[in-house]
Amino acid sequence: MLRIAVPNKGSLSEPAAAILKEAGYRQRRDSRELVLPDPDNDVEFFFLRPRDIAVYVGAGTVDVGITGRDLLLDSGSAAVEHLALGFGRSTFRFASTAGGISTVAEIQGRRVASSYPVLVTDHLRSQGVEPSDVVRLDGAVETAIRLGVADVIADVVETGTTLRAAGLEIFGDPILRSEAVLVRRSDVGSPAGLEVLTRRLQGVLTAQQYVLMDYDVPTELVTQAVAITPGLESPTVSPLHNGDWSAVRAMVRRADTNRVMDALYDVGARAILVTQIHACRL
Repeated sequence: MLRIAVPNKGSLSEPAAAILKEAGYRQRRDSRELVLPDPDNDVEFFFLRPRDIAVYVGAGTVDVGITGRDLLLDSGSAAVEHLALGFGRSTFRFASTAGGISTVAEIQGRRVASSYPVLVTDHLRSQGVEPSDVVRLDGAVETAIRLGVADVIADVVETGTTLRAAGLEIFGDPILRSEAVLVRRSDVGSPAGLEVLTRRLQGVLTAQQYVLMDYDVPTELVTQAVAITPGLESPTVSPLHNGDWSAVRAMVRRADTNRVMDALYDVGARAILVTQIHACRL
């Protein structure tokens, strides 16, 4: 039975539950449940703190888990990223007081405050920079400089509004672009059931990115139309009762839907229909 660790709470919890449900796995109805067997799919879920998941996976207590890339790298565990899941995205940046430190090189010998000390230390060392101290804070990192705890902070940045309100300015390239990831242990083979889990999750991710597009087009224009909708491998083309027309079906990126429909209409396609994909195997 595959043992899967999932976030018990926090910003990753609900999206993780949603993608697992779409992949056909049982999910808990009571947030107080910490262990949930799913015998139909031969898996067992363990609901843990997101920060602890990579540690448990690295230790072999569970086989795989869903956590943030940032938490994985900060854990220092033997877990590695297996599959990016596309939700819970965030960016980590350095910031300091306006007019103060403005380059990563200037962090040399300075104090840095962050909720991710291992991640930040490893990043700085990769840049050849050694801070005097990396202070771990679990919250309100943006106040660390004002309170005299640090000279620089490393924090999650979305729009930068919170940092500007605290009188701080972002500098340097991003430390990390994070998102939710499926992690596994690095020093063992793939556990039984991981291949099935991976295929299911990839199917959900693909279904979220693509739609099915059906349309009718004059047979003499099929070549032009399928150039617009090549599909993943090749579109399906079928003759209609009216021999002068053909029906075409292809997968199209969801983000391109309206642009593709416009292009098809201009070519001469009609009856253009779009259908959502709930799951797939490629």
